[in-house]
Amino acid sequence: MRHFAVVGSGPAGFYTAEALEKAYGEKARIDILDRYPVPYGLIRFGVAPDHQSLKAVSKRYDKVAESAGVDFIGNVTIGRDVSVAELLELYDAVILATGAPHDRKLGIPGEDLPGVVGSAEFVGWYNGHPAFADLDPPLEGTHAAVIGNGNVALDCARILSKTRHEFEGSDIVGHALHALDHSAIRTITLLGRRGPHQIAMTPKELGELGQLEQAVPIIETADFPPIEADEPLEPGLRKSVTLLRGFADLDANKDKRIVFDFFAKPIAIEGDGRAERIIVERTVLDDSGSARGTGETYEVPASLVVSAIGYSTSPIDDVPFESGKFVNRQGRIGDRLFAVGWARRGPTGTIGTNRPDGYEVADQVVAEMVPGSYSDRRGAEGLKAVLAERGVMPTDYDDWRKIEETETANARHGSPREKLVRVEDWLKATGR
Repeated sequence: MRHFAVVGSGPAGFYTAEALEKAYGEKARIDILDRYPVPYGLIRFGVAPDHQSLKAVSKRYDKVAESAGVDFIGNVTIGRDVSVAELLELYDAVILATGAPHDRKLGIPGEDLPGVVGSAEFVGWYNGHPAFADLDPPLEGTHAAVIGNGNVALDCARILSKTRHEFEGSDIVGHALHALDHSAIRTITLLGRRGPHQIAMTPKELGELGQLEQAVPIIETADFPPIEADEPLEPGLRKSVTLLRGFADLDANKDKRIVFDFFAKPIAIEGDGRAERIIVERTVLDDSGSARGTGETYEVPASLVVSAIGYSTSPIDDVPFESGKFVNRQGRIGDRLFAVGWARRGPTGTIGTNRPDGYEVADQVVAEMVPGSYSDRRGAEGLKAVLAERGVMPTDYDDWRKIEETETANARHGSPREKLVRVEDWLKATGR
């Protein structure tokens, strides 16, 4: 029997477990470890609550978790409750799939002012992440700004713009729904250092902005190159740019505005004890396509500033770490230690990108430990013994199902589904 530990229960972790289970079947035990009592990582905490079709991928992960050779072990923090070195003593291979849960810093004056939040915090707040349940973003002002030109920035702007009615069928948490329903924000400015041809926004997400009940996207046609310049673009990007151009024809007579401010580089955030405005420098593109400041500056009012410029992985003691991810070569960190997903390559790609990533690392494990070979490592039995000695109470897949049943029962008393948002509530739902 072989024993494998996958640290992290998001898409990368589940795809890796799926690949290992297919390769080894009954000849291996795969334990998926997570610091929270519930699985699914990015699917639960990162995907927008109004994108339920994306969250449906968790049904595939359910099948993996229900496999005879796969177990979920939650409420275990690597580096605090057990070290990577200890896991390597207990398991034949350890695969780090911890994602990239931390916001990258803006690196400008004023980013620590109250009212400035990272997108991981803001998204976590409306998705019920326990670390951000009490974030309480300031929504009493009329202006907000989102820094970034990717899909996460679009998600944040869209969530700020929606009516209560538009959240029906979503799983946004109750505290966020109530706060957004009473928000005074009427203008959301999306700030991007470069132009429309350099966005990282997909057509589906952009298209949604044109269908909002009380909000309309605003663009400046002068920001766009001649339309014939769109032709060489990659098809997906060309479609996105076409959608952007089409926003100029929408009826702007709505209560809220989502303003696309291109060629705009934030250089400072100012305010009297809290965020009130962003100082922005106008940019142009140089020959390499990079944004270069022109020296011209202006102010953008914003009492809420959401920074959506990327994420970084959490370092773990004694694991080489650099540039926001674990140092690895094609997923290999060291002897029997691997990384997959964002922990391996940084925060790039879609949910589906993690599948080939996980399968590639699983293939490396199989090449070293041929199915049918055996070891005397103790795996989950040894891990649970270590955790018991340290007073750590792990959760399992049955516990997660009890938590899910509690959330489903809550949904009967209102819409949308009321997710539990604190670890102690999760543990209480398991009967502890």
